[in-house]
Amino acid sequence: MTTEDGVTERRAILKAMILALCAGFIADRPAEAEEASPGPVAPIRRLDAALLAAMKAGPGTPFVQRFAALRPVIERTFDLDTILAITVGMRWTTLPSYQKQRLAAAFRRYTVATYTANFDHYDGQRFQLQPATRPVGNGDVIVYSKFIGSDGSAVALDYVMRDGARGWQAVDVLAEGGISRVATQRSEFNAVLSSGGAPALTAALEQKVASLSGGAIA
Repeated sequence: MTTEDGVTERRAILKAMILALCAGFIADRPAEAEEASPGPVAPIRRLDAALLAAMKAGPGTPFVQRFAALRPVIERTFDLDTILAITVGMRWTTLPSYQKQRLAAAFRRYTVATYTANFDHYDGQRFQLQPATRPVGNGDVIVYSKFIGSDGSAVALDYVMRDGARGWQAVDVLAEGGISRVATQRSEFNAVLSSGGAPALTAALEQKVASLSGGAIA
């Protein structure tokens, strides 16, 4: 394989990993400094640090251990309840409470498992955050970031942030400048919901978690 071919392949792998999150799906400052800056960028900086730590741990560290380390950070960074409700759409308001609870639990595990599976090796990659944000209406802002591969190739990975009861949290991820994770998941989820309702989607997400984790997460 030539050097050019190798660079092309690494770029393809990098983009595939980021897009897989949309199709779904070592800190540079101390925690005290993050808490002192509770703006929309701080949660993404914490997420990036956690993802890098998981990547450096690599597949040699059990999936369950990496999953457990990422779970609290991801659940703090993302407003998963809002994301799920938007993804499911109008059906969400009509679901019985017990179906909502089961689906929400499965969606949380699925989201964490997706990140755990996709960010599982380190070869000099890094994240690059822009301090400036852009308002997009209704109080939401976009935090701009890039995931830079070991060969210097970059993939845009931007976050739509909303200030709510738990502070700033992400309600969508935009890969490559416009591929919405929520929109992609809505298309996938609605196909399952139309055929089998919330129980079918819950089961499908649980199967995805089992597959992503190699059966380590039930």
